[in-house]
Amino acid sequence: MQTQRAARAFGLALLLALSTVAAPASAQDAVQDPKQPSVDNPHMHFWGDSGLNNCWTHFDGNDSSGSASEGFGESEVTSGKHEVEFSCKIQENFKQDMYLNPNGTIELDFAVEVYAPGQCANDCEDLNVTLYKGSMEVARQQYSGIDTGDPETRNWKIDVNENMTRWNKSVDEPIITFRWVGYADSGPLCFVFLCDSYFKFFYSNNEDNYTVEMNFPVVNQTIPGGGGGDGGGIGGAVSDAVPGFGLVAGISALALAAVGASRFTREE
Repeated sequence: MQTQRAARAFGLALLLALSTVAAPASAQDAVQDPKQPSVDNPHMHFWGDSGLNNCWTHFDGNDSSGSASEGFGESEVTSGKHEVEFSCKIQENFKQDMYLNPNGTIELDFAVEVYAPGQCANDCEDLNVTLYKGSMEVARQQYSGIDTGDPETRNWKIDVNENMTRWNKSVDEPIITFRWVGYADSGPLCFVFLCDSYFKFFYSNNEDNYTVEMNFPVVNQTIPGGGGGDGGGIGGAVSDAVPGFGLVAGISALALAAVGASRFTREE
């Protein structure tokens, strides 16, 4: 009888200890998919089709499958107003929440080639680049002087604020929107000179080796309660604040169970 009690107590304590050890330590460490963000994989790359109709992003710089082989997408008009607007969205939802260093900087590098020889009718727009966290706009930047017909590279640094430290999986993935408006030219000189307007956006696999990526200052973050949810309680709060607390608690339970079983054996 005493032996059965000791075995049951030991087994329960062992189960508690193993469940604590098996729990993931952090949101980013739990995911090894190269398309997902992590501390060691913080660079988001841009891909898309040749007509700028579909642009997507992920964190694997070696996977350009489905992207235009020429390394860019282009929009072109032969006359009149030329309006370009497209969004680059994450290809697959995050499998874990993405946490950023609150004192860090998000950095975007991109390259475009734009030509607009026509006269504006007071409705031209410089290139506007907007970063969304899900449906919420978190930053916007405007760039002028990009419509000369020469390749232009730009760098955008975004300081992380309180709205950017946590990007919840499935709802808060980053979306980057590009918008620009120009005009093509017209007239007899168009038989000699190029009067078409075009807008070219380079992808990460471009042949000119322009850097096209977005770097996030990803940090590891302990999951509240050690289980990936938002569960509260004293145990969850302490284990979240003190790394390894759950493991110590499990081992302590194991030791107490062993002592209790031994005591039962002696007293009975």
